Amino acid sequence: MSSPVLNQAARILKLVQAGTPADQALRESLTQDRHFTDPAGRRAVSRAVFVYFRWWHWLNPKDSLQKQTEAALTLQDRFDKNPASIKAEALAARAVPDWLKNEIVLPVETLRQFQRDPVLWIRTRSGSGESVAQRLGHCTPANLPAFRFQVSGFRYSGLKDLYRTPEFQGGEFEIQDLASQLVGHACAPQPGETWWDACAGEGGKTMHLSDLLQGKGMIWATDRSARRLAKLKERAARAKAFNYRTAEWDGGAKLPTKSKFDGILVDAPCSGVGTWQRNPHARWTTQPHDVQELAVVQANLLNHVAAALKPGGRLIYSVCTLTRAETTVIADAFTSAHPDFEPIPVLGTPPSAPSAQLCLWPHELNANGMFIAAWRCRR
Repeated sequence: MSSPVLNQAARILKLVQAGTPADQALRESLTQDRHFTDPAGRRAVSRAVFVYFRWWHWLNPKDSLQKQTEAALTLQDRFDKNPASIKAEALAARAVPDWLKNEIVLPVETLRQFQRDPVLWIRTRSGSGESVAQRLGHCTPANLPAFRFQVSGFRYSGLKDLYRTPEFQGGEFEIQDLASQLVGHACAPQPGETWWDACAGEGGKTMHLSDLLQGKGMIWATDRSARRLAKLKERAARAKAFNYRTAEWDGGAKLPTKSKFDGILVDAPCSGVGTWQRNPHARWTTQPHDVQELAVVQANLLNHVAAALKPGGRLIYSVCTLTRAETTVIADAFTSAHPDFEPIPVLGTPPSAPSAQLCLWPHELNANGMFIAAWRCRR
């Protein structure tokens, strides 16, 4: 690894140690530094920073940040060539924080997945997948034999800046993790229905719901952040999606509309443990109290939105985390508290073993970890 890359990575790591979030430190440093204007150089620096956090507990803190980063890159190269060279016991002890063991014991396959470089997934608009993939090149369609539906997701392994491609600018595809795409399929909105995306953020899943509705129907997209909703509107304009409305909502008992919905998606704020492959710095900043506080928020969100569902309507709960407190505990508690909500199978699970709760493990998808639960309103 070249010294300029190691030096730049070390400068960014110093900012992170001083309290700047890793993604913000990367973005600001690479924007200001004129030595890394080419995409290849930026990718090398970004990868070096993320690799450092991935192998942090293997490094000697007495070494300089440059030496630690170089050691991390050496470990990454060794692991990539032979994953078994890092013992399962070492992964369990060092790849994730100790407190996580009280929440869930991760399969060794997931721990190994956390130590790999993440892949890039895109979601094409319905009916345009093959055409977009051919024009972009380096696209491999998602292979999901366990599910009885066709996704429009592709793994992209090329070197283009996808944000600058005419296909992206023209709204023909979104950059969206495969697990997030499966949340949209779990909702399975039908043309003509009205849906509420209660925690819409910047609108990735809102745009997927819009696409699945084929422009027929309506989506209410709410979030507590006006900035994120503004980003959603930009994304919708690019995708030429018009069948949506937005409103700010703080997640409280006072709902943003008196409308009743055929379906509600609660893609709730969470600890993000399922994203630790893509965001390894979060392994060392997320704390147990975060999980407990977020679990309260998640339970309240489900309880509040339940009143807005039409009889026969569907409620979908999703979180990109794997902790029990935010997944099965939340879903089971909601089922117990709401006898008028019937758990229903998620993502077409086999009739022989239907499941109203589904955990998508990172190693199964080569994507983020995701938990999904679903109910139908019987009142």
